[in-house]
Amino acid sequence: MRVLIVEDEPYLAEAIRDGLRLEAIAADLAGDGDTALEMLSVNAYDLAVLDRDIPGPSGDEIAKRVVASGSGMPILMLTAADRLDDKVSGFELGADDYLTKPFEMRELVLRLRALDRRRAHNRPPVREIAGLKLDPFRREVYRDGRYVALTRKQFAVLEVLVAAEGGVVSAEDLLERAWDENADPFTNAVRITVSALRKRLGEPWLVATVPGVGYRIDDGPDRG
Repeated sequence: MRVLIVEDEPYLAEAIRDGLRLEAIAADLAGDGDTALEMLSVNAYDLAVLDRDIPGPSGDEIAKRVVASGSGMPILMLTAADRLDDKVSGFELGADDYLTKPFEMRELVLRLRALDRRRAHNRPPVREIAGLKLDPFRREVYRDGRYVALTRKQFAVLEVLVAAEGGVVSAEDLLERAWDENADPFTNAVRITVSALRKRLGEPWLVATVPGVGYRIDDGPDRG
């Protein structure tokens, strides 16, 4: 999951980003409305967390544009305005959820995951492929009925690969979807993470390398 955090308080924004990273949620930061709109135009995000009161185009204006774009991207409004009228106006603008400051990071994470499940309502909540079962809400993975313990980053990479349903995912796409915009494009983090993930899942190897292209879940009958 990749999230855009639009928040003009640097310390709070960085705390949110760091907290989400610990939960294997990639997060990019925008400190004003103009930057947020620019980032939305060039990056693919699963969710947006908007502070309503920011410099430049307000969080309300950004919400309007997101809704008008037809992308269907869920919006969580994060603001100190906690009156009922404020919440009503936020939902009328197109917000899918509303969280007031101060808040607990755990609650923000749960709300984002709930929004992500609703966004993907046309997909089964638990995904299965090639004997692999991945539960994105419980953050659990089973292979042929055996529980597989994964690190947060390994889970994030596997989630992207499973979502591709056997299609090839490039290292660049994995870096974009499972890390964030600050990731070094020349890093070997993807290769190392995929290698560790492959070993965790066990033999026969489930994550196949397509030389010069990327990685995919090998669901063929001759796998192994």
